[in-house]
Amino acid sequence: MSAAEITARHDPGSLRGFAAALFGAAGMEAEKAQAVADILVEADMLGHDTHGLALAPRYLDAIEAGAMKTTGEPEVVNDRGACVTWNGRLLPGPWLVLRAMALAIERAAAHGLCAVAIGNSHHIGCLAAYLPRAAERGMVLSIHSSAPGVATVAPFGGTRAALSPAPFAFGFPTGGDPVMIDVSASITTNNMAMRLAKEGSRYPRPWLMDAEGQATDDPTVLQRGGTVLPAGGQDHGQKGYGWGLTAEALSQGLSGHGRADGPKGMTNAVFLQVFDPAAFAGLDAFNRQAGAITANCRSSPPRPGQGAVRLPGEAGLRRRAAAERDGVMLRDGILDALAPWAAKLGVGLP
Repeated sequence: MSAAEITARHDPGSLRGFAAALFGAAGMEAEKAQAVADILVEADMLGHDTHGLALAPRYLDAIEAGAMKTTGEPEVVNDRGACVTWNGRLLPGPWLVLRAMALAIERAAAHGLCAVAIGNSHHIGCLAAYLPRAAERGMVLSIHSSAPGVATVAPFGGTRAALSPAPFAFGFPTGGDPVMIDVSASITTNNMAMRLAKEGSRYPRPWLMDAEGQATDDPTVLQRGGTVLPAGGQDHGQKGYGWGLTAEALSQGLSGHGRADGPKGMTNAVFLQVFDPAAFAGLDAFNRQAGAITANCRSSPPRPGQGAVRLPGEAGLRRRAAAERDGVMLRDGILDALAPWAAKLGVGLP
């Protein structure tokens, strides 16, 4: 993010309060509004600004259209102790995931691990924002997510979209800072493509494909039958393709809600697992091994012209610490997009 794209730094607490007030004024129950606000601001603090407060206008649009529900509880489809399934009933995704994590952490302490599948959820935001919450408890967290109402990613060898970007997140403690992996089964995300198309910008590499199957850096091809390439691109995209299939099968198949039902819009399906190292060799043993693994990566000599090897999530944690200390950097236009909603709902801008 360049200095020209940043208008000011904002106090994280003020941004959370502002976002929670917006969602509350739109009719969302207080606990849900705060959960959504926390996850969106956390995404901005980590540097995932396509999935931070930039999403808030789309969430508010969905509330106004009745596509996101603002009150109520998920339906318990199945509960076998260490395996739980919910129908999210289009409730706010961040609230559902935080609620599922709390349940999974509690039950993992009893069973060693717990998995929760959530179908028919509204959009869950940035997956990395959830990872520190588990690692700080000495737990390992895995999340697979998919968007069954969207198809923008072509299967390897094909030209017609069949899958969503299908992000995957995995976080684990190390005895120091946690490792936080948040990546998609596609080379890029839908939100980034929408941003670049709106800005009139292009990708630095040919990460998309036009309707005729030619790789391109033009994000507007998605508006003309183009697709996002799976991770690995046209050369090794069978890897991202397999990963995307796995994410969609776990999240939609195990939750029972997905493409077979013909959903539309920003619906998500989620499969999350929490593992308690204390139920295996113990947290001390886990941290000892994780510390050795990560130290081995850090000690690898960097490629010419590159800085020292980093661990996944390291840069985000640095940005989060800086945001706590100095304020959150918001990309130009994010608050401008929320100003009409703030005026409409009677909420003061931060």
